[in-house]
Amino acid sequence: MSDSTQLAKVIDHLRLYEHPLLAFSAYEDNGAITIAINLKNCTASVHTYQFPIHPRDLDHPQFAWNLQRQLYDALHDYFIEMFIRTPQDRGSAGDSISAEKD
Repeated sequence: MSDSTQLAKVIDHLRLYEHPLLAFSAYEDNGAITIAINLKNCTASVHTYQFPIHPRDLDHPQFAWNLQRQLYDALHDYFIEMFIRTPQDRGSAGDSISAEKD
């Protein structure tokens, strides 16, 4: 399958996913297909999440299911990466929990 055919296949499947907050796209880069996830109408400084699709996954008979699993895994990672601060950020400015204990 040519790169342009594989890209079209991924884009066609991404069109099946509609989300009120997220936009999905795909592009080819040096023979590899990459999926990009962006927040729609975002006013915060948030990065674009990108992940590659392995060529063996593109040709797999269960492509649609594999893509959905990868997309859902990526969404989890993307939202976790958006945290500005977590409880593991000990000693950071504004750490109200540790300040209350002192």
